[in-house]
Amino acid sequence: MPRIDYAALAPDLLGKLGGGENVRSLEHCATRLRFALKDESRARTDDIKGTAGVVTVVQAGGQYQVVIGNEVPEVHAELMKLLPDLAATPDEEAPAAKKNPLDAFIALISAIFSPMLWTLAGTGLFKAFLAMFVTFGWISDTSDTYTVLYAASDAFMNFLPIVLAVTSARHFRANQFTAVAIAGALVYPSIVAMNDGGSHDFLGIPLVTMTYTSSVLPIIVAVWVQSRLERVLMKYIPSSFRSFMTPWIVTLVMVPLTLLTIGPVTTYIANAIAAGVQWLFETVPVFGGIVIGGLWQVFVIFGLHWGLVPIMTQEITSNGYSLIYGPIMAAVLAQASAALAVMLRTRDRKTRELAGPAALSGFLAGVTEPAIYGINLPRKLPLYFGIAGGAIGGALGAIAGGRVEQAGVFPSVIGVPAYLSTPNFALWALGVVLACVIAFCLTWFFGVKDDPASSGDTAEQPSEDSRDEGGAAGTDGAGDTGTIGAPVAGRVIALEDVPDPVFSSGAMGRGAGIIPSDGTIVAPVAGEVVVATETGHAIGIRSDDGVEVLVHIGIDTVAMKGDGFTCLVGKGQHVDAGQELVTVDLARVEAAGHSTVTVLLVTNSAALGPVRACATGRTLAAGATALVITKRERNTIA
Repeated sequence: MPRIDYAALAPDLLGKLGGGENVRSLEHCATRLRFALKDESRARTDDIKGTAGVVTVVQAGGQYQVVIGNEVPEVHAELMKLLPDLAATPDEEAPAAKKNPLDAFIALISAIFSPMLWTLAGTGLFKAFLAMFVTFGWISDTSDTYTVLYAASDAFMNFLPIVLAVTSARHFRANQFTAVAIAGALVYPSIVAMNDGGSHDFLGIPLVTMTYTSSVLPIIVAVWVQSRLERVLMKYIPSSFRSFMTPWIVTLVMVPLTLLTIGPVTTYIANAIAAGVQWLFETVPVFGGIVIGGLWQVFVIFGLHWGLVPIMTQEITSNGYSLIYGPIMAAVLAQASAALAVMLRTRDRKTRELAGPAALSGFLAGVTEPAIYGINLPRKLPLYFGIAGGAIGGALGAIAGGRVEQAGVFPSVIGVPAYLSTPNFALWALGVVLACVIAFCLTWFFGVKDDPASSGDTAEQPSEDSRDEGGAAGTDGAGDTGTIGAPVAGRVIALEDVPDPVFSSGAMGRGAGIIPSDGTIVAPVAGEVVVATETGHAIGIRSDDGVEVLVHIGIDTVAMKGDGFTCLVGKGQHVDAGQELVTVDLARVEAAGHSTVTVLLVTNSAALGPVRACATGRTLAAGATALVITKRERNTIA
């Protein structure tokens, strides 16, 4: 392939995009340029696709993506020379019309809640155990020790608006410290004391006093309005006064505005939603339990569970407890039980090695992603049996009035103390046990269908998919056969099933996808690191015999900007096969709303020969053979 002059490609590409004035923002990942265009209709897509050096174009998620390949950093650098003011220009939000409303809402909630979720879970569990100690008489709730511990466990939830102010400001690109000032006013002691049932006013305007401690919606909406107001003020306040006058005016306007209008309106809405949920669970508890218990893990798969997080939090703020939490324990432990049954029943050694830790993670931490994506979902029946168990157990849990009084508790064995306030705790516990038994037994008897001829190492053997027509696996008689290892332990899927059109189309090369069961990414081949993104989500390696391999961790994970990724190697470094490259927090990737599917590609496969995924549908250990390359002739790549 001839060398592309990227210094010449950049202005040509920019012209076909409608010029620099049409570019709102630009970033890049391992293989593609990601443009946010002001008007995508001005881009000459067909011309761009036909440009030398461009692989293809993808328009998705409000982005105009130009796929370049491994040389994308060079093109990006040349483009930034032509767009010197781009980095200093605030990126406006994409037009709302281009966003799916549900996707936009889920992305909003995920962005605001995910950074604080683990702290919310930890302090919630802390408070649950403290309540258990008081119930069992191990500590007195009148002692100073209790006061200190209660403050430690409750402060995060009590001052939740301040935490939400920070994460909301980051999402809406508002001044974080001004947002904290607004939130601080909502939970200021004298403002809280005004909620005494008396009459209060601001400049003669009646104040509808409310309690904003632990509230969710008021501060999120207030920060969104703040972000809009700040942009207006930044345009009209002279630069010499802007730094102190903008926060002054914003605080002066937003605190009274929030207390007079935004706070009461959003609180009424939030309380109405919480009351509606409570009515459903108290009036038709079986229905609520079946829906939440049966479909909770389906919501998790699609990221829809984020939409319920503020509702559950508001339940606790309004009612003192959340009923939605009640059936979730059955849903979570049922999936863990199905994974446990797979581990005990299967004869495949690699599957057992994956299923054991996955089940343990579900039982002890309430984290079911390894079980779902690595074990249950690929086999389908264990997932369905887990859903059935969760629905039945959830129904019983809802009838029992299952509830928690602390937000953020992860339903797990160690989280059981959070449910002690349940009116009929014994019935709730019976529902959880029944969910586990149903999921385990159904999976044990019907959900594990190993190949009768399989052995402990079958997961590493080439499948029928890897056989060329008329030949044995991995050979077509045309030349040397090479192998590429799996960069991560997990379930192999066909490249066509990867949820990204650039990868699944084969435009970037042939290979496969892997649904990972852990977050340790290793080198699939020995060679030189030629691509090592700053965000850690993609690594490119040129093997010692010239095979170019790309490992792309997750789909669209460049948007996480390195959050949850730790890259252990650098560009130009030589690595051995099996050497650790990256560690990634899969739960954080899921929480951000991204697929964890890791893509393994041979990017120069067109110059080599047929590339076959030799274990599609099977579970591999990291380093086990995932791809077989049949070279057309010896030493094609030097």
